[in-house]
Parts: sequence; C-alpha cells; structure tokens
Amino acid sequence: MPCSPCGGRCLAEAGGRGWALLAAGLAVGAALGWPVPRVAIDWQPVLAMHEPWRWWSAAFVHYSPLHLGANLAGAALVGVLGHVARVPSRVVLAWLMAWPLTHLGLLLQPQLLHYGGLSGVLHAGVAATALHLLLAGRPAQRRIALAIVAVLVVKVVSEAPWDPALRRPAGWDIAVAPLAHATGALAGAICAVACEAWRRWRPTMAG
Repeated sequence: MPCSPCGGRCLAEAGGRGWALLAAGLAVGAALGWPVPRVAIDWQPVLAMHEPWRWWSAAFVHYSPLHLGANLAGAALVGVLGHVARVPSRVVLAWLMAWPLTHLGLLLQPQLLHYGGLSGVLHAGVAATALHLLLAGRPAQRRIALAIVAVLVVKVVSEAPWDPALRRPAGWDIAVAPLAHATGALAGAICAVACEAWRRWRPTMAG
C-alpha cells in the first residue's frame, strides 16, 4: 500500500536518490579504477571463485580513454533514465543485485580470460527499469517500456553473444565482449521481476 500522506511519493523519491547514488557510484568507481592495475581487479574466470570481489570490481576496469569516456556517459544516461522513470527502491535493489550477476554470467564463456567495463552493468540498469515499467507502470509507461525492451533485445541479439568471446567493432579502439551485454540485460530483467514478485507476495505472507 502507498505510504500516507505522501501517496507513495516518498518511496519514489527514496528510489530516485538511491538510483542516482548507484549510477554516480559506478561512474566514480570507474574513474578511480582507471589507474589501478587491471589484472588486480578485472574479471578472470579462473579467479572468480577464489577472489569474488572481481564480481563487482570488474565494472571499474577500462582499457582505453574512449572506453572509459563512453561508459561514464552511459552511466549518466542510465541515471537520467531511472530519474525520469521515478524508479522505486526495489528497482535500485534489482540493479544492485544484477551487478555481480552480470559478471558471474560470463562463466558461460570460459574463453573470455579477462573482462572489464561498465557496459554490462549499465545494460542491467536499463533492463531493470524497463521491466519495472512494464510490470508496474501506467499504460503509457508500459508502451515506452515495450519499446525499450524491443531495442534492447534487438541490440543484444544483433551482437551475437554466442559467437567468439571478443569482437572489434568499427570505431572502437578495444575489443568488445557482447556476452557481457547479454548477461547484464538478463540479470537486470530477472532481478527486477524477482523484486516485483517479492513486493506483491509480501502482503500475502503478512496477511
């Protein structure tokens, strides 16, 4: 039930602040991680279980100034998306949960010996926002969410994440790991659905 007397606005405001803090935290972490030796914090499947901090720290590794700049801009855009969508706290939680799961999903591709970057986690944030709007938004928001989901699906499929671990798209000075975009989007969607299901199930438990 919405909290009174704010009618749910307090929850949306808390979620908006949390979303902005998480987006800003990812951006700041990426900037601070730039001078850190990459092999100390990047994703490596052979070390994933022995050094689980890499499930989080891999997002802070970037391989060129272009890579870093593009992901900082992406973090700002995803932050704006969550603000405009007025996501509640449960969607912030879903994005936070999807962060390590995005990298854990890379175990599906053991040939990806090293990975770093924010892009997978940013895809998770977009997917979590879209699924929230699709499940709990107003009709107009659901139409927008369907468009976002469609674009995300087309993007991920067009990148052929089942192909070799790395690709070198035109205009980039680094190799790209399409699987990270797929695992990020999937993790964000699953976590958003799980948090929404928990919200709806919890009153039944209490009752």
